Amino acid sequence: MKSKITGTFLLGLILSTSNLNAQDKTADNKKMEWFQDAKLGIFIHWGIYSVDGISESWSFFNNYINHENYMKQLDGFSASQYKPDEWVKLIKDSGAKYAVITTKHHDGVSLWDSKAEKATTIPKNSLAKKDVLAPFVSELKKSGLKTGLYYSLLDWSHPYYDNNTRTKKRYEIKNDPKRWSNFVNYYQSQLNDLSSQFKPDLLWFDGDWEHSSEEWQAPKTLENLRKYNSNIIINSRLNTHGDYETPEQGIPVINPQSDYWELCYTMNDAWGYQPFDKNYKTPNMIVRTLADVISMGGNLLLDIGPKADGTIPAEQVEILKNLARWTSKYPDAIYGTRHGIPFENYKGKSAMSKNGKKLFLYLEEAKDFTKIYGLTSMPKLARIIGNDNGKVNFKAENTGNLTVNFSNVKFDQDVTVVELDFNDKITFSNNIKRDKPSLNQILEDKNSKSATFEIAEQLHDGNNIFNNSGLTGDGLDMKFPKSSKTNTETINWISKHAEALFETEKGLPNGHYSGNSVLSKDKQTIYLFVEGTPTGSIALKGIKNSIARIRIVGDGSLANYRSYNKLYWSDKPGIVYIDIPKERLDRNMTVIAVLLDKPIELYREKVGAVENNL
Repeated sequence: MKSKITGTFLLGLILSTSNLNAQDKTADNKKMEWFQDAKLGIFIHWGIYSVDGISESWSFFNNYINHENYMKQLDGFSASQYKPDEWVKLIKDSGAKYAVITTKHHDGVSLWDSKAEKATTIPKNSLAKKDVLAPFVSELKKSGLKTGLYYSLLDWSHPYYDNNTRTKKRYEIKNDPKRWSNFVNYYQSQLNDLSSQFKPDLLWFDGDWEHSSEEWQAPKTLENLRKYNSNIIINSRLNTHGDYETPEQGIPVINPQSDYWELCYTMNDAWGYQPFDKNYKTPNMIVRTLADVISMGGNLLLDIGPKADGTIPAEQVEILKNLARWTSKYPDAIYGTRHGIPFENYKGKSAMSKNGKKLFLYLEEAKDFTKIYGLTSMPKLARIIGNDNGKVNFKAENTGNLTVNFSNVKFDQDVTVVELDFNDKITFSNNIKRDKPSLNQILEDKNSKSATFEIAEQLHDGNNIFNNSGLTGDGLDMKFPKSSKTNTETINWISKHAEALFETEKGLPNGHYSGNSVLSKDKQTIYLFVEGTPTGSIALKGIKNSIARIRIVGDGSLANYRSYNKLYWSDKPGIVYIDIPKERLDRNMTVIAVLLDKPIELYREKVGAVENNL
């Protein structure tokens, strides 16, 4: 009897715990809904480092400038042209749904009138002599945007903190635990002040890497914050005590594992204002980055760095205004969407509506058609959003594959969005069946664009239809069987691009390139198949190798390319953008050869927080 009672009690306890966990999960999902729906936020790095235009905090920590001279920038921080209402209007117009501002960076300078012990603040210690955080938060709340506050846990300037610079330490915690306890009280009192005074929706921590969760007293910090707002959202940089992941600078190659994540990303190479950093990404690149992030189910937290007088650099304003143009044109395909469909179903960027009945395709090029594979049902409607005159027709196959054709379409200057509407939630077959026409059938296709696309698809998947076909490496003396139906234009395209077809092997896995590709037999050349007319530079992610050169196959010309977000002290590769002059584009399909220094090495690891900035 006792055993039976005990068993019943344990079963009840397990069921009760399971119900509580389910309730917690439901509550978390509800809390995170606005964040998951937002898709775009604006990060603001503003502090005394904008006076001389040097690296925020790290410049003195790395001994590029001594701490005393760094702090002299307080005397030049005027905020004389600061207009928080104009900031917020620009942010809201950009399409952002929230903003995150640096209340205190690692240098310990607080933007608000903090009363914490030995705090260095803009109102008390700078030329501005005023609280610059309060009016911004006030304008944010009036606008309806969500309020995010960045706060650095570490404080290299505070006398109670253990570290001062990379080579200078004030004390060891084990030798002076009381002093460390004073610092913990200091930072927690600042967080209490921020929470009670500004009532943030989100707290964005940074700098947790120098100490353990126990030393930071992270659980206590979290508990205190939830007393002010039980629905406070916290990023993952409180020693993993957080709600979402924050990859930094590197656009993920593969989807992050977390249900909720956010890429924090600079427009140029700097977080704060640096007047000599002109390495800005183009407005086109930023829009396409947003589309990339949305397609993987995340948010983009795009950074701006205002000047010391409170004005925002013109280059940054231009990028925000172009975002405003794009987000206002395609709101239904941005906000409230969920991650797109797998690469094997569609070789491009996409997103799904929250109810799963709409599929949005993000086109980065003007082209005649695209294809989707493995659908278990077909759409009832297809359209180009914001283009009533554009015509979209689709042709379904019994295998569940769909060809979407475009005509009379005015393609967007950055990313065009195609909407496919379904009666029910979209599902895909686990077994994708593709018709694989023979080489002869491809050669007899009257549509040379369709033929070259089919060639690229089959080669990318590892089915090289040219093996033992009579194709030669230089495209000369080819011995294909020909008939009266053979399309001469397709034959000429094959001859021109033979090096990318002859004995090449399966292409890049998902995430590295939004399209078809193949690798040379020695794995030292990537061939990218470029459809139609791209709206901007071709993007290539996650290649660890050094690039020897990039050229356009078949015409002998070299292509210019640039790498962004490749941090010199990190092994994480940046993103490579390849320029193709429009006059060099092939009418059917352009092929780009990326020559590497050695056999290809791919980066497919998690991209995390920057914890070291030498």
